[in-house]
Amino acid sequence: MAKILITGGAGFIASHITDKYINLGHRAVIIDNLATGFRRNINKKAKFYKADIRDKNAVEKIFKKERPEIVNHHAAIAEVVKSLRDPIPTYQTNVLGTANVLVAGGLVKIKKFIFSSTGGAIYGQPDKIPADEKTPAIPLSPYGLSKLLGEEMIKFYSRVYGFNYLIFRYPNVYGPRQNPKGEAGVVAIFGGLMKSGLQPKIYGNGTKTRDYVYIDDIVNANIITLKKCVNEIINLGSGQETSDKKIFNLTAKAVNFQGKPVFSPARKGEVYRIAISGEKAQKKLGWKAKTDVETGIKKTIEKL
Repeated sequence: MAKILITGGAGFIASHITDKYINLGHRAVIIDNLATGFRRNINKKAKFYKADIRDKNAVEKIFKKERPEIVNHHAAIAEVVKSLRDPIPTYQTNVLGTANVLVAGGLVKIKKFIFSSTGGAIYGQPDKIPADEKTPAIPLSPYGLSKLLGEEMIKFYSRVYGFNYLIFRYPNVYGPRQNPKGEAGVVAIFGGLMKSGLQPKIYGNGTKTRDYVYIDDIVNANIITLKKCVNEIINLGSGQETSDKKIFNLTAKAVNFQGKPVFSPARKGEVYRIAISGEKAQKKLGWKAKTDVETGIKKTIEKL
């Protein structure tokens, strides 16, 4: 069993991954500044450090003390609109923070670096959907650019320090623990508003699409890669487009909400249509998204 350091382990996705690592017998160390994560998400069997990945000295000190074998790096600012309004915090966390984690990991000779990148924001508006890993990376936002820069740094430091890496390009991940008060996480946002009897807002005319994959499927990929696949970039997509209007309707059905959405102008920097191919993930990892959107939304709403 390995010692795994998880950044952002108090957040939505990484807390589920941490739970599964611990259930499988691995030792987990979490770094999180609790800016968007919650203490209630932190597994009691994990060792927790409240620290910011932008703090180079703090990060190196934790790595030297814990000496993890594997790093699962999820800590990030993941908000497209916020990155357009003021890109500097996104670059500081997602680029400089990632550099701090990579250098600290290299110094203690980690074996593998697992990274949560983005398929939704890196490809921009691709000509062909679903986008595969050969699709040109043309981000439309500083957030997408920050993740692309993070990927390049990982490849660089992998060569410098000799560790393996696996970069996952995520779709729109949803499920229990997603924060309904953030910018991302439309299922949690819609569900939270509907449960309060409020009308959710759709930006655009409802035809904008995303590739939605349930949290359990994402966790599964993060388990498989502990023993399989090195030095690859892999999409974790379903390959299916789902529109904002369909997400609204399925969420309304799960909540038994009778109201209508409020339509607002589309937001600058947001991709209009996207889905990402999961063919490489199936070939390299034996992974595919198994939970259909309707079932996943029901499971999410049950725990809101």
